[in-house]
Amino acid sequence: MRLANLDNRASLVIGDTGAEKAIDIATASDGRFGPDLVSVYDAWEQVTAWAAGLDSGALTGAVPVDRRRLGPPSPAPRQVLAAGLNYRSHAAESGFELPTEMPPVFTKYVSSFTGPDSEVVIPAGGNVDWEVELVAVVGREARRIDADQGLSYVAGFTVGQDISERISQLRGPAAQFGLGKSFPGFAPQGPWLVTLDEFSNPDDLELGCTIDGEEVQKARTGDLIFSVGTLIAMLSQNLTLYPGDVVFTGTPAGVGFGLEPPRYLRAGERLDSWIEGIGELHQTFIADTRSH
Repeated sequence: MRLANLDNRASLVIGDTGAEKAIDIATASDGRFGPDLVSVYDAWEQVTAWAAGLDSGALTGAVPVDRRRLGPPSPAPRQVLAAGLNYRSHAAESGFELPTEMPPVFTKYVSSFTGPDSEVVIPAGGNVDWEVELVAVVGREARRIDADQGLSYVAGFTVGQDISERISQLRGPAAQFGLGKSFPGFAPQGPWLVTLDEFSNPDDLELGCTIDGEEVQKARTGDLIFSVGTLIAMLSQNLTLYPGDVVFTGTPAGVGFGLEPPRYLRAGERLDSWIEGIGELHQTFIADTRSH
């Protein structure tokens, strides 16, 4: 199943790549579910059971998907969590030892969320970096669960970019990860959420990104130090995870900060990101033209 945020309404996505169509969930369910995404995640098990039983008659109202109208698949999570140094290659390029018990965890803020296609303003004087990530959305409440149960608490996956302004992130006596990674537009996600049954192996997906067509990141999620299921279980030992919560699971090597010399995004450049079996993000970067 593919779930999209179309004009802030929950929609099912059907059809082949490039010819996707959307079915409004509230309309197709006669108001039983939706129209907002929050209520869909709160009733996730009932929604997926209903969707599995849809007959062909429910598909007659499908409309072509206009990507410009897509928002993040979970636009109003209670919590947004992100794992750092969760790929062996990225830990190495960052100069850190591999985490052994748990990766460092930080938050991003919902005000940074956008849909899959967007313009992103580069903060004046900032060093803006890219970090393609597999993003998991929680499907049911999780508290102190076992590692082998973790994936069963995930509604599905989407593509995310943990865009990062490195000066703000690293300035001061202590790093400001949340602030440096939460400027407006710094958390594009989409194009939709894909449930785990759609993947032959949800623990091993290719992901990557390019800048103006030049490949800068390419890896597989099988290289995660802590798999998605393990990460969800770890987080649940400290937190209660709620339906709709968004978890950025880490980025592989190839970020600009790790290059010699470092390389950062410039106005006019386009960042294209993808994950196998999910889809693509497209971000164009523009200069901050505000007067100071």
